Amino acid sequence: MKLKRFLLRYYPPGIILEYEKGGFLRTKSIDLLDLTPECVSYELVEEIRQSEPLVTKAQADQVKQLVIRLQKKQTQQDHHRFCFSKELKAHILPLTNVAFDKSGSRFITGSYDRTCRVWDTASGTELHVLEGHRNVVYAIAFNNPYGDKIATGSFDKTCKLWCAETGKCFHTYRGHMGEIVCLAFNPQSTLVATSSMDTTAKLWDVESGEEVATLTGHTAEVLSLCFNTVGSQLVTGSFDHTVTIWDVASGRRVHTLIGHMGEISNTQFNWDCSLIVTGSMDKTCKVWETVSGKCVATLTGHKEEVLDVCFDLSGQLIATASADGTARVFSTATHQCLATLEGHDGDISKICFSPQGTRVLTASSDKTARLWDAHSGVCLQVLEGHTDEIFSCVFNYEGDTIITGSKDNTCRIWY
Repeated sequence: MKLKRFLLRYYPPGIILEYEKGGFLRTKSIDLLDLTPECVSYELVEEIRQSEPLVTKAQADQVKQLVIRLQKKQTQQDHHRFCFSKELKAHILPLTNVAFDKSGSRFITGSYDRTCRVWDTASGTELHVLEGHRNVVYAIAFNNPYGDKIATGSFDKTCKLWCAETGKCFHTYRGHMGEIVCLAFNPQSTLVATSSMDTTAKLWDVESGEEVATLTGHTAEVLSLCFNTVGSQLVTGSFDHTVTIWDVASGRRVHTLIGHMGEISNTQFNWDCSLIVTGSMDKTCKVWETVSGKCVATLTGHKEEVLDVCFDLSGQLIATASADGTARVFSTATHQCLATLEGHDGDISKICFSPQGTRVLTASSDKTARLWDAHSGVCLQVLEGHTDEIFSCVFNYEGDTIITGSKDNTCRIWY
């Protein structure tokens, strides 16, 4: 094995090693999820050297400089105030979802008008219309970090794979017996996972267009799914009140997570794949150990259904959004509620952290999105202008652009 170069990853903090093995270029990452500006850099470098044989004594200084750069990034104060840039009358019927590519230079919108559209973020220009579905285009995704393919899932029970550069359709995946409501690429961009109202999830091959596996076992609609960051496992959440962890290579069930008393609204792995968080209509959120399948915490406090839940990128924080009009931020380690985000006048259906983990973005039926300080819970900004419910909100990777999607048939770009 020969080390070729180091690459820096800001969110979450880490150093990527590019090395040669057997004539092939490979990468591995050193995750520094607990890094703080207070960490002593040379001590950390020594720890890295002990655990990573590719990092030699001669490279210690170079690694130290990279750690210092990551710490400097962490000390940059996030005072960015978002200004409304453009409104895109994106579709003739309401939007369903919005998603960025990794660079943030393009984004996609799905709609009840049966199309997915590709947009240039800076100019607001429509680049492609992805046509061919015969019903609502509900689930959409780029194959980040590559960004050269797009997957669309529809109420017509099919998923389509498209070229992001030309808009050409590569494959139509047929096999589901019900509407497709969620999809995701694996991190390697070799598989697409889809979940459906037919109680199953399926894995599809990106290259060949073939079905790889049908994941059966749920007894009601499967409404959420998520790959872990290495692509070895998939988690699915269902209206049958259960969550299932699957082994991707074999398509076998690893654990069924039982404990919620209501439908599952969302589920997600943390960055290091050790934990899963689930939100439910039973008004709670639960944290589970991936390896054992045991519930380690139940996060309570909401008075109505939990409609969305997520980890921040480093996995230190959990955010929950509820039909009671509030959101909450919890510590992953202590399970304590750190902040309650109060101010919306309607359901909060979507919540996400900024890449830095310092801010929380919420979308509500009160026609506004709000930006909050993740630690104090103070509302920093109200993003107004939509004339109907906002159901989708997303940050780009740098955290300096936001897109909001609304039932008013438009999306808005905020810089």
